[in-house]
Amino acid sequence: MTYPIYLIGYMGAGKTTAGRLLADKLGWHFVDLDNAFHEIHGLSTADYIRQYGIDEFRRKEKYVLEDLAELPIEKVIYATGGGYPCWEDNMDCLKELGTSIYLRWRPEHLAKRLMLTDLSERPVLQGRTEEELLSFIIPQLEAREPYYAQADIIYDVPFSEIDENNDEQIAEYLCQLIKSKTK
Repeated sequence: MTYPIYLIGYMGAGKTTAGRLLADKLGWHFVDLDNAFHEIHGLSTADYIRQYGIDEFRRKEKYVLEDLAELPIEKVIYATGGGYPCWEDNMDCLKELGTSIYLRWRPEHLAKRLMLTDLSERPVLQGRTEEELLSFIIPQLEAREPYYAQADIIYDVPFSEIDENNDEQIAEYLCQLIKSKTK
């Protein structure tokens, strides 16, 4: 397994929350690429997209990741944006830079998880019911699956009960996996 580790997957998959817990367990650094983007460009990803458009955002997002990859820190867990792997050659880039791990959830479980969050922080989902979320998620996930499936490791998240412990369980599973592959 090569460093750093890039967590990929759909919105609500746990890339940020489980990723932060995982980094703590391993004693590694953690970087949320959306937060790094905000720090570098002075706008949240949603605000940047509203102001400059999705294509310009994706270009800048790629530069943020590539710039961070040049830092002399190996042991880092990165949480990518949900759409990052699906633009141009970004999956190839991730695979060259380190190890990518896809947190794969069933669409209905993602909808349940997203309903537990503040949807106002996700403008594209704001005001949707769980049923509407599911109708939105299914085709997007199907379109993204060919990209996500290129990950070095695919973790089919096994939980059918959706609760606040899921991210801790994901982090623990990934911690054991990483430790077993880096001995």
